Amino acid sequence: MAKRKLKRVDLIFSKDCSCRDILAAGLQKPREEIIQTLIASGLKGRGGAGFPTGLKWKMAANEKSNKKYVICNADEGEPGTFKDREILDREPLKVLGGMALCAYVTGAREGFVYLRHEYRFLIPKLEKVLDTFHKWMEELNLDFNVKLFIGAGAYVCGEETSLIESMEGKRGEPRNKPPYPTNEGYLGKPTVVNNVETFVYTMMILRIGAEEFKAMGIEGSSGSKLFSVSGDTPKAGIYELELGMTLDEFVKEFGDGDAKAVQVGGASGFCVPRKRFAETHIGYQGGLTGFSLPTGGSMMIFNSSRSMYNVLHNYLEFFEEESCGQCTPCRVGCQQLLKGIEAVKRGEKSQKYLNDLLRLADTMKITAKCGLGQSVGNSFSSIVENFREEMIY
Repeated sequence: MAKRKLKRVDLIFSKDCSCRDILAAGLQKPREEIIQTLIASGLKGRGGAGFPTGLKWKMAANEKSNKKYVICNADEGEPGTFKDREILDREPLKVLGGMALCAYVTGAREGFVYLRHEYRFLIPKLEKVLDTFHKWMEELNLDFNVKLFIGAGAYVCGEETSLIESMEGKRGEPRNKPPYPTNEGYLGKPTVVNNVETFVYTMMILRIGAEEFKAMGIEGSSGSKLFSVSGDTPKAGIYELELGMTLDEFVKEFGDGDAKAVQVGGASGFCVPRKRFAETHIGYQGGLTGFSLPTGGSMMIFNSSRSMYNVLHNYLEFFEEESCGQCTPCRVGCQQLLKGIEAVKRGEKSQKYLNDLLRLADTMKITAKCGLGQSVGNSFSSIVENFREEMIY
């Protein structure tokens, strides 16, 4: 895989463009041209799952239905991630512009911004921005209306089908797939659900072109993305960087000189030890065994003063609390993993019991119903395998 050195970018927060002009130009293009531009750009969902954006929009556009919906997933609940809040605060019109492009391409007339409950302080500002946006829709002759929907604080509602369930007034629990939201989503109608950051990048791709966007990043991981940097770092904050950098490059730029691990992708992501910094890239090529890790944006740095047992314990307490309880692997698995490491730490179980817990984590990955239960094993396995001594002593 070609290596791309760490490089800062200024697309999302750039001020050298007019959202209205980009949108107006986009609405003059054939719908299929916009879809093909997004596909050619290689843009993948910036929420973490990495599904090709152009393909998702094409699937919804091909559905025959009298009603379709566009939903912006602003339920930013992953620990260590805070970049969507900044986008909504600083560049809300770029987000709404991306939603409007999606509506134009797919034929949707209604849209929603599903806002995390903890971000309700943004409501007054967003309501004013929506007034401006709806005036644009009248001027540009696009029949598209956007409303705010406030979540109730459930982490699992960051998963798109759980989000839709909660919007329909039901308990926030994941649906079986298929059918996918692009076939049967909100109220049973074709629905596109994209992350805040993803919608902004659709606007930026229309501004700079697919080739220029694809020239950034690496093969299979085009463009740039926002990273929420936190932990043991003198440079905590939000940075837009090209995809494809190694963790070694990342730590040299943002670490404090004593980084022993980086948690990539929040609590549901992978914990990478110092010995693997040089060979681990940030991108959408696969899991840790492929030496390339996707991330929704969270990058937490831990130095030698941190107990990785305490870090893992904190994650498991979080997952135990946030599991919706619908499926047994996640509901029971999260509890048993937490109880298990506590028993080993107290000496009630031998260190060999960690192997049983690792097998349980692997089972959860393939049997849990949604991404919450499936991803618990990411942080658990990577921390236990790389910092096993800290789980015991």
